[in-house]
Amino acid sequence: MAGLQASGLGSGLDINSLVSQLVAAERAPYETQITRRESKATLELSALSQLKGALSSFKNAVDPLKSEGAFSPRTATSGDTDIFTASAQGSAAVGSYDIEVVQLAKAHQIASAAYSGGSSTEIGAGTLSITFAGTTFDVEIKPDATTLADIRDAINSAPENNGVQATLLNEVGGTRLVLTSSKTGAANTIQVSASGDGGLLQLVNATQMSTVQEAQDAHIRIGTFDHYSSTNTVDKAIDGVTLTLKAESEGPVSLEISQDTALLKQRINSFVTAYNSLQSTITKLRGYDAATKTAGPLLGDALVRGIEAQLRSDLSDPVSGLAGPYTTLSAIGITKQVDGTLKLDEAKLDQVLSENSSAVARIFGSENGVAARLSSHIEDQLKADAALDTRNKAIQKTLDTIEADKETLDARMATVENRYRQQFTQLDILLARLQTTSSYLGTQLQSLQNLANGGS
Repeated sequence: MAGLQASGLGSGLDINSLVSQLVAAERAPYETQITRRESKATLELSALSQLKGALSSFKNAVDPLKSEGAFSPRTATSGDTDIFTASAQGSAAVGSYDIEVVQLAKAHQIASAAYSGGSSTEIGAGTLSITFAGTTFDVEIKPDATTLADIRDAINSAPENNGVQATLLNEVGGTRLVLTSSKTGAANTIQVSASGDGGLLQLVNATQMSTVQEAQDAHIRIGTFDHYSSTNTVDKAIDGVTLTLKAESEGPVSLEISQDTALLKQRINSFVTAYNSLQSTITKLRGYDAATKTAGPLLGDALVRGIEAQLRSDLSDPVSGLAGPYTTLSAIGITKQVDGTLKLDEAKLDQVLSENSSAVARIFGSENGVAARLSSHIEDQLKADAALDTRNKAIQKTLDTIEADKETLDARMATVENRYRQQFTQLDILLARLQTTSSYLGTQLQSLQNLANGGS
């Protein structure tokens, strides 16, 4: 209808304005209804997305607390960190130890004789057989690559090399080929033999290859007990404790394993903060602001009420399988407030920790503990095809329907506009003809009047 877009051709009617106003008036009630539906669905979809995000964030804070070990943190303190440092897991027993570092673990290192010609010294072709940690691999020394540098590169690039690093060491007497084990420990020794040219045989001859550093295990003495390790990281000497050896000691060095109460309180505070953040989101979504008279997008929503009720139950119900005075969060100082948030009584928590710290660990981290209950129920809510996911899909389907309704309305209004434009165009043509006829008749009447006046 591009040819019908102009204003009145002869009547002076503003067809575009008239058509636009009529179409807008007819469109308005339908468009208002669609906009209202779309706004409601979009707000609800956004609210559910916020709820899912808040639940997911809280679950991420809860999951690390599902084991009792998470509530039994330990601090390991070395009497001399230049000799060794230490870390401890929750399973480590609180106590004191005297540890002597008799020797450190070392990597085997051997070197060839010095060659005054440097790295470009021609040695010879053949095959090197290198045994490392009981496994042998061969290195081919090709006739066109027989210098010390070539041999170094061939060893390092050998496909079956399982832990031998070749380097060149320049000293006053010349250049040496040095082979170093990538692993410490007495079992990780290096042995080399050769076949081929005499120069290659001479390079690795037992009388030529010298030991720069013996392969040896770390040796520590805990009290009167000896322990050996192939590395300087010792994690099997004391249950739950890892020692990192740095230097040999002249005598025993103290190691203190103690409960890290500060870290434990930090973890509990983080739990309370994470829950309060979730509760704040839920309150905003399902609440009502009396001051602004604004309702949350999920006000009165049964799904939200169900989730909130489950969270309250998980937080307040006693932990099954526990006996004595410590079976609930409130017993250790975590109580629910009127607004649904949690409050931590640090004085009460300190008292429980000093009297029975394992009770705190069991309330949170046991198989039926608070963390396990919360994590399991939140996971159920976040699963595909669970209530939240089903609701999301239903809303998305509604939005798809709304988009289709928009397209239908656009098409319908295009038809209406076309009809109005045709009608007004016909009216414009008719009015233009009438105006032409009126003008003609006026002219004729004027002529008749002039004749009559002239004739008189």
